[in-house]
Amino acid sequence: MEPDGVARLLAEAGVDARRFRAALALLCDGAWWTLADLVRESATSRRGVEALLREIGPQRSGERFRLTPAQAGACRALLQDGSPGPADPVAHLLPAHAEVVERMERLIEGAPRARQALDHVAATPETVVRRALLLGARFWLPGARLLCVGDHDLTSLAVAMIHPGVQVTVVDVDDRILAYIDDQARSLDLDVRARWGDLRLGLPPSARGQADLAITDPPYTPEGVGLFVARAAEGLADPERGRVLLAYGASERTPMLALKVQSALHDLNLVLEAMYPDFNRYFGAEAIGSAADLYVLRPTTKTRPAIAARADGYGTAIYTHGPQSVESRPAGSPQGAGPDRSPGAPGPASGPPAAPEQGSGPFLEEGFAPEVLVGDWPKDVLPRVPRARHSTWLAKPYAASPARVAITVPAGLEAALPRLLLATRARQVRTFLAGPAPGLRALSPLYEITVTGQAVDAVRLPAPQDEAGRLLRGILDNAHGKLANTWREGLTRARGHLTRKQARALVSRAAPWAGEVTLLELPEHRLRGLGEAVAASLRLADEVPEAPHDPADEVTAAVHQPAAAREGHRR
Repeated sequence: MEPDGVARLLAEAGVDARRFRAALALLCDGAWWTLADLVRESATSRRGVEALLREIGPQRSGERFRLTPAQAGACRALLQDGSPGPADPVAHLLPAHAEVVERMERLIEGAPRARQALDHVAATPETVVRRALLLGARFWLPGARLLCVGDHDLTSLAVAMIHPGVQVTVVDVDDRILAYIDDQARSLDLDVRARWGDLRLGLPPSARGQADLAITDPPYTPEGVGLFVARAAEGLADPERGRVLLAYGASERTPMLALKVQSALHDLNLVLEAMYPDFNRYFGAEAIGSAADLYVLRPTTKTRPAIAARADGYGTAIYTHGPQSVESRPAGSPQGAGPDRSPGAPGPASGPPAAPEQGSGPFLEEGFAPEVLVGDWPKDVLPRVPRARHSTWLAKPYAASPARVAITVPAGLEAALPRLLLATRARQVRTFLAGPAPGLRALSPLYEITVTGQAVDAVRLPAPQDEAGRLLRGILDNAHGKLANTWREGLTRARGHLTRKQARALVSRAAPWAGEVTLLELPEHRLRGLGEAVAASLRLADEVPEAPHDPADEVTAAVHQPAAAREGHRR
């Protein structure tokens, strides 16, 4: 060990040397440490810890490091008995929730594997529990509604366990995460609702304007942070009273990146009400010290106009890895807009697959002439055919009734394909993907699907003859409507003796998750189980006895009958 080298490293760090001193103090306990543990516990970047270890030259066993007694003594002399770091705002509350920490540890271990393309990095069990504790310490939570904008960390489950009076809604693009959260919430009897949503295409309808608080741990790019925070603010019922909690971290070596992120928050007219340094710790993300700050952001009266002006302009390249990473954009390509596309459409790096770019031939040669093009298409492809953006297609039914529709899906948006097909009422849909086709088994009652390479043909099936099939088909044909309402109306038609109130109660019994959702925001596992739930609702309807005939009902019906119908009856 070279004490002068360690002293020089601490001196060069200046006032930011506390991070190195924290790592040095950990090493001085004489225990074996992995590099990952040193990074996470000290919140120092991997490069910083590696520089410190190079100067010390500790003992090594595989991936573990330890100081000799002599090295530890020399390092203690350099520490100079420095003052302790800032107090954790909820450390005093954590011991009372040790059981929840243990349970979250098991839940995180059993969760679906992280997806690098979605910038997944798991937070520690202590971190998600401390998030829940901070929410309770800073805000009044009984009866409150929390929106988790992305939740690979399972913060929703920790909050619901510690604060059972909070109604939690999770919006995520990863169907595996939604299924896992749904399953665990059901087994633990927690009030957590799972919604599918790709934030680049908008916030799910049932999540808009309903929350008191929102929390997000987004991709750590300016575009990713801006988009996730904008959608979180859109989810607030009262922007002047609500708050958005943001986990974001940057290496001590990259302050300009943090500045760009904070500029994106400033552009949304958000007030930085508080910031807790290094509050979040992770298994991974060693480039930023496996740590991130926790921001408490307060919207202003100018936040919603700013979101309306910017949210659709973030584009699709928001991640740090994979086909939708910021780095995947060609040099000089603006984010969110381009010469041949509208703001918010996929950028050049994630544009349409090669097949559609060959002109109209692939359609006309096979007798397929689309009446609408959905997605980002080159201008020279069927220039006279109407076009629609993905977000518009999902947001509302198309005004006309085209028989054939062509859709292009860029890399990174494959999870939206089942929803794009559900949102389409055409007889035939041809889709071109830039990557492998996702699972479409949930759509088997609606379409006959043929996958050829990266092209997907979906042909609408004839109306089914069985009762359950007809009811299910009626629901699938109205994907933009509220699921419970469409289901209720179909059930009353199938069972004429049911009142609308009775039918609604039966839907709630068969599918308590139907609530206020539309079909387009249901997680995949709910879409797959929809047929079984519909059949169950019919069986429940058969158990409801017919009400005795009351002549007064005829009088009431006549009073409420439309005037035109009464006139026709008199004639």
